[in-house]
Amino acid sequence: MPHRLTILGIDPGTVIMGYSVIGCQGFRVEVLEMGALKLSRQKDHYERLQLIYQQVHQLIETYHPTEFAVESPFQGKNIQSMLKLGRAQGVAIVCARLAGLPVTEYSPKKVKQSVTGNGSAGKQQVWLLLQRQLQLPMQPAYYDATDALAVALCHYYALQQSVPASQVKKQAWKQFLAQHPERIIS
Repeated sequence: MPHRLTILGIDPGTVIMGYSVIGCQGFRVEVLEMGALKLSRQKDHYERLQLIYQQVHQLIETYHPTEFAVESPFQGKNIQSMLKLGRAQGVAIVCARLAGLPVTEYSPKKVKQSVTGNGSAGKQQVWLLLQRQLQLPMQPAYYDATDALAVALCHYYALQQSVPASQVKKQAWKQFLAQHPERIIS
């Protein structure tokens, strides 16, 4: 895992798209931006897709993420809604790929399991755990934003697990010594 990670997390939607950008260094995670793009005023579905692309592109241009994580659409009862949601997700993924970002997709259950320990956790439970863990001051207007934050954090945890334990220990010691040079005996 690189020394400094910036992860863009997306909770795709055609009415509200949640987004979050986190900066990760070692074991420290900082929320750089979290919000939601409300699309309900735009009646044309293709215009909504264009606005999704523009928002994701702007986040990439602003924060230069090193990773892109997106929640996969859940199986709903309405096929038309599922198709529209898949298009929204696809537009966000294409934008990330055009910027050269690796894309990782997580199921809603995997995201909840990773963040709360319970794959069936509700949106409020996810928010409360994120708020406590990341010391966030206030709840955003839409849970879609917190869902996107959960996606980004889930990806961070997945990357942490893919690093060999010996490498994590080595990085932790290097960081400790850099912060406490007075502890080094020549």
